Amino acid sequence: MTHSPRSNPVAAAWLGADDGVVVAELVRDGHIESLHHGVLAVVDHEGTTLLERGNPDAIVYPRSTLKPLQALAVLETGVELSPLNLTLTTASHSGSTRHRDAVLAFLRAYGLEESALQCPHDLPLGSAERAQFLAQGHEPSRLAMNCSGKHAGFLAACTHAGYSTEDYLSLEHPLQRSITETITRYAEEAPTFTSRDGCGAPLHALSLRGLARAIAKVARAQTPHEQQLATAVRENSWAIDGEGRDNTVTIETVGGIAKIGAEGLVVIGTPSGVAVAVKILDGSMRATSLVALAALESVGAITTTDASTLSERMAQPVTGGDAIIGGLQVRI
Repeated sequence: MTHSPRSNPVAAAWLGADDGVVVAELVRDGHIESLHHGVLAVVDHEGTTLLERGNPDAIVYPRSTLKPLQALAVLETGVELSPLNLTLTTASHSGSTRHRDAVLAFLRAYGLEESALQCPHDLPLGSAERAQFLAQGHEPSRLAMNCSGKHAGFLAACTHAGYSTEDYLSLEHPLQRSITETITRYAEEAPTFTSRDGCGAPLHALSLRGLARAIAKVARAQTPHEQQLATAVRENSWAIDGEGRDNTVTIETVGGIAKIGAEGLVVIGTPSGVAVAVKILDGSMRATSLVALAALESVGAITTTDASTLSERMAQPVTGGDAIIGGLQVRI
């Protein structure tokens, strides 16, 4: 289905302090210790807003929450990707040995080596994975960088389509132009501005509402490429994040798509075609998934049981010595 960009008179307004509201509070011994201000939008696949807090028309950098859309643009080149490699293309992986080995195998399947990657050298994203990596005497590497799977997907698409692999991060590269078109089509709005993400790839600014609108369509999985992505992620949920990590356990529990983005962002899209996008204004990740799950539960997009199970697993308790004396409480 083809969509035209929506007319939005406030779409060019960048996120500001006045756009957020309190969406979560940290309580210690019955009293508020910290507050998280944020913006959220819950949107269905038809573009109807089911819930909003703050100003979801404010423009944000979506960061890695754009990866499902980038992965669809990769598929549109006609490249054939295994389910695991497609999931890696969508991933912000924790950098485990299993992830690094899988990305290297992905590259080699297309005649490439780690040196072809143009993401920066980095340590693993996961704290446990980082500690193990350093204990084994490794130096920062491109494979360990959490976006290495996405870059491998870009390179595989370029190799298949006959595009240059030397400048695959250039905004004028054919693949990047296709990615911009895909984002515009799904979000139903053109990016307001394009910067560079931490991995070096073009980073397209959107409204939070437009981001939720796009992820709702992806998660509903009606086209062959959307179905291919949904199946791949479901069957390889470990690869999109890491064993026991928030996005992985969310996908294992409710299906669909779950993706973190740096600086306080997360999107979760359900198989029914409802998605939530959350931005915490100060960039903290502590409240993102808890707020997103509560928002989806409040509109009936996920069950109370699933929301409670996931929230209890993800919550970080407030302790006083050995006793638990508080925790994070969502306010939506």
